[in-house]
Amino acid sequence: MSPRQRLTQFIDHPATRNFIMAVILFNAVILGLETSAIVMQRAGWLILTLDTICLVIFVVELAAKLVSQGPRFFRNGWNIFDFVIIGVSLVPTGQGFAVLRALRILRLLRVISVAPTLRRVVEGFISALPGMASVFLLMGVIFYIASVMATKLFGQTFPDWFGSLGASAYSLFQIMTL
Repeated sequence: MSPRQRLTQFIDHPATRNFIMAVILFNAVILGLETSAIVMQRAGWLILTLDTICLVIFVVELAAKLVSQGPRFFRNGWNIFDFVIIGVSLVPTGQGFAVLRALRILRLLRVISVAPTLRRVVEGFISALPGMASVFLLMGVIFYIASVMATKLFGQTFPDWFGSLGASAYSLFQIMTL
């Protein structure tokens, strides 16, 4: 067995996949903790160190997949997704790119590909989209009618809230969503 085949077997092994999923989940928690000023003040060095370790693991995983799969690597959508997310994470953190590093939280979507129950939920959601689109269209029409009526009825009395069609739609949306 060639080294490339052994590497492929190692990457495809359930224990390796479970480890990577655990690192993805752990990294999602770490990224969430990074948003807390109190946590960062008390243990920021630890959080950033753990985040860097997770990133190193992701880079090693990506490199191993690139070596084992060769050009086939770019035929898999999840591989391309990981490649872009990890690539953005490796960009030096300047003013504009600091936000892009947070995109690593999107790797949490990989859990969908592993958990069959989540996959079924997503498939059900996708199959329900056409019906949902009809409901949203109907709601949009009703909302438009209500906005026109509110502008005509209350526009003179409350011009800040109902003086124009846009203001009425925004005010009604705020009322609707409390």
